[in-house]
Amino acid sequence: MTDGIPARERTSTVAGADVVARVVANLELAIRASHETLELCVLCLLAEGHLIIEDFPGVGKTVLAKSLARSLHLSFSRLQFTPDLLPSDVTGVNVFNQKTNEFEFRAGPVFANVLLVDEINRASPKTQSALLEAMQECQVTIDRETYPLELPFFVAATQNPIEYEGTYPLPEAQLDRFTARLSLGYPPLAEEARMLAEQTTDPPLDRLEPVAAREDVLAAIEAARSVYVEESVGRYVVALLRHTRGSARLALGASPRAGIALLRMAKARAVAAGRDYVLPEDVQAIAVYVLPHRLIVAPEARAAGVAAEDAVREALDQTPVPV
Repeated sequence: MTDGIPARERTSTVAGADVVARVVANLELAIRASHETLELCVLCLLAEGHLIIEDFPGVGKTVLAKSLARSLHLSFSRLQFTPDLLPSDVTGVNVFNQKTNEFEFRAGPVFANVLLVDEINRASPKTQSALLEAMQECQVTIDRETYPLELPFFVAATQNPIEYEGTYPLPEAQLDRFTARLSLGYPPLAEEARMLAEQTTDPPLDRLEPVAAREDVLAAIEAARSVYVEESVGRYVVALLRHTRGSARLALGASPRAGIALLRMAKARAVAAGRDYVLPEDVQAIAVYVLPHRLIVAPEARAAGVAAEDAVREALDQTPVPV
């Protein structure tokens, strides 16, 4: 034991930091995005959360999800949400077997470690809701029978921010189940030119090799769970949430589930930094990715050009930081 912290916990934290570093470096071989953005995807997985990527078509959202699954040697499944998609197309269905005279369960695409849901807002609310139980409880219930999902289970959903015709906006209850939201954006000029050359000759995704195993991911998740959070840091998170609830700019503030997600992501960030304790800086660094999509801007503030991100930054600026 060193400094009051068991050596086993220190070892697991160091191993978790190594997993994050290796995976992010591997993702950088296939995705032309910032280091911070790619690390956030891995942190979301370590926090046992789910990610929503809101960006324009063709910036690499699908490649990102595939690269993450391949880097960790996890099973991958993709769902293209369309208006005619049924809940059973997501979760699976019981099919009658004439040979055995019994119903057999045929698992749907949700039974994978990494599930990419393309254009999640194009399916009906009924189909969207088929993901709720899986995302929250890592299980699927069909005909009163419950089937557990293999861990880790990570949903990466995409939305197109410029097309709204024929879409069904996600309700707040479902948005609240996504741990973080990010955008990849367009790469810098030199990176985009390099990407075009790679994709038209030898796509990096085709030769991407695993750099960690499922067991490494589960160990890193456990290390993130065990990260120590001082009481003052926990109160700081609560103060941020309460600031959003009292903000005149917002019609709806952050829920307690948002606070849980914020703290889980802060713990994952601490592991990535090789620490077994959370700093206020961890909370501040990821708040702008975890909170805005859970907030509803008041009509008058929206008319004035205020975005949810502005309300989060205001909360960060005005909430006293523990020392």
